[in-house]
Amino acid sequence: MVTGGGSGIGAAIALALAREGAGLYLVGRRLEPLESVASKARDMGVRAVCHPADLSLSSGQLELTKFLTHNLDRLDFLIHSAALHNAALIEDGGLSDFDELYHTNVRAPLALTQALLPMLKDREGQIVFINSSSGVAAKPMTAQYDATKHALRAIADSLRGEINSYGVRVLSVYPGRTATDMQERIHRVEDKTYRPELLLQPSDVASVVMNALLLPRTAEVTDIHIRPMTKT
Repeated sequence: MVTGGGSGIGAAIALALAREGAGLYLVGRRLEPLESVASKARDMGVRAVCHPADLSLSSGQLELTKFLTHNLDRLDFLIHSAALHNAALIEDGGLSDFDELYHTNVRAPLALTQALLPMLKDREGQIVFINSSSGVAAKPMTAQYDATKHALRAIADSLRGEINSYGVRVLSVYPGRTATDMQERIHRVEDKTYRPELLLQPSDVASVVMNALLLPRTAEVTDIHIRPMTKT
């Protein structure tokens, strides 16, 4: 299962999993990009199901978790890639904006993980939290976003200590600036020229994640920090 599976890093990881023969359950806000990824996966001979859901709403999270617990019979990989971003001075940042970030970036992955842990334990599965370099060091203008990513890091670290004994591996990934739709929007807000060829590519992140997921069970990668080679 991949949240944010219709674009960017989520889509890249989903297709990398499909190349390894994994069936997919793709979650995102918009059905059209999800179906585009699913179609590519089906061409590889794997099953792919799309489920549009708004993870910024408690009702959307509840509907999704209920549906999944009733309709999924097993789960090997849970990839949390859905995220929202905003930028503002702390004194100007709206609390409603922070609530939306919190619900999408923190509460949704926590709710889904809680609901799906029994299946992951049964399969000795793996959980991947796509975090951000903002989950390591907070920066001016993005305190609200950075706070949610720090919270996501805490959830992953606590969870790892709780469920490693069940054979479940937990990985946090901290990408730098990556050529995604979100990053293009960030560049517009910053009034910077968007040059995706200078940034990390979603396939770069997916490649590193897959290497960690496919490691023998004698090893666990806990944290991956990856950044663009070209510094801008």
